[in-house]
Amino acid sequence: MADTTGNPTHSEAPSGTDFPPRKSSWRYIGPGIVVAATGVGAGDLVATLIAGSNFGYTLLWAAIVGCLVKISLAEAAGRWHLSTGRTLFDGWASLGRWTTYFFAFYVVVWGFVYGAAAMSSSALPLQALFPDVMDLKWWAVACGLSGLVFVWFNKYAVFEKVMTVLVGVMFVVTVYLAIRVTPNLPDALAGLLPVLPDEKDSVLNTLGLIGGVGGTITLAAYGYWVNAKGWTDTGWMKVMRLDNRVAYITTGIFVIAMLFVGAELLHSANVAIASGDKGLIQLSDILEAEYGSATAKFFLIGFFATSYTSLIGVWHGVSLMFADFVARYQKRGAGEAGGSGAGGEEVASGERERSWPFRAYLLWLTFPPIVLLFQGQPFRLIILYGVLGAAFLPFLAGTLIWLLNSSRTPAPWRNGMLSNVMLALAGLLFLVLCVKQVWDQPWAEFF
Repeated sequence: MADTTGNPTHSEAPSGTDFPPRKSSWRYIGPGIVVAATGVGAGDLVATLIAGSNFGYTLLWAAIVGCLVKISLAEAAGRWHLSTGRTLFDGWASLGRWTTYFFAFYVVVWGFVYGAAAMSSSALPLQALFPDVMDLKWWAVACGLSGLVFVWFNKYAVFEKVMTVLVGVMFVVTVYLAIRVTPNLPDALAGLLPVLPDEKDSVLNTLGLIGGVGGTITLAAYGYWVNAKGWTDTGWMKVMRLDNRVAYITTGIFVIAMLFVGAELLHSANVAIASGDKGLIQLSDILEAEYGSATAKFFLIGFFATSYTSLIGVWHGVSLMFADFVARYQKRGAGEAGGSGAGGEEVASGERERSWPFRAYLLWLTFPPIVLLFQGQPFRLIILYGVLGAAFLPFLAGTLIWLLNSSRTPAPWRNGMLSNVMLALAGLLFLVLCVKQVWDQPWAEFF
């Protein structure tokens, strides 16, 4: 893909202000794999399956566009971290206190509900694989506690290796299924043409598929994982861009493979599945009927890998963001100015994984949501969760445009034409989806 900054070249480091560029190499790949694994959850697979089930290959192009949009967002977040030596929350705080209020409310409500959703999603395939061991809720508790223990006691390097293994499982399973259903390649190629289905709400369905391809707040966490990897200056810019593109090419393969399954296994047979994670359990039953129990169990293993990577990815990445949020608030309270420099950020990333705010947010993601698993999810909280989740990506796209076109970013690394266009399109897309999400909420019942 073309350089999303829109600048003519970055093969040479800009003189005077930048570091010698590291050679772009596959051996450095890591944070991109983490963001891809975290961003693609069971919900994304279900949404893509349903798109394939309803429209066949017609919206294949939309899935690819979704990957390009997310490449631009993650690249912008990574570029901010590397070019300024400051974290993304440091940048948000420079835009005004409103960003602090938004993030504080968002991270508390979103994390509370997401914790329960992630645990339930990881538990579903385990219960299907081992139906006689224990109840779904206890599987969910086990997933949440195992994620807590794993992230609590392991630093980024181990976390990345485990995520890479689980991504490998996801990749093998989804590609195997795509091949197993024998996709119609001429129809798939025709699906690359930007055509809308001839049905009601086709525009909103298409925008929803584009917006749902991998990642929400985890796109903002990408810059934190970049720093945790030890990439702390502009010399790593080319490496980061390769890493980011690999992430969303991987995401694209996952999504396209599941769209193939939906188009061939469900659309051709006119079979509908439920929305939500339980649709994947239905799919495993269909796979067992068509191809045998071995294929169904293989799929359930991939389903677990998909859900569990999202769980531990959020447990780690959003906890890093929360720790930075608290550190920035403490600095302001102590009267300290600005953010840490590039050299200090690498140390801060290692320390942040052992900090009390990091661990406090881990506990918040784990224990209060367990109560939701047994008591049911409060209706008003679910509405707020949906609205806040929809509002985050317009917030991210808009603030990145603001930060990367201002003097806060060194001139050689500010947005070019292409990056501004992609971020503006992303912001508009997610704003439309946010408005739809707000419109669809049952506000009368809320009050």
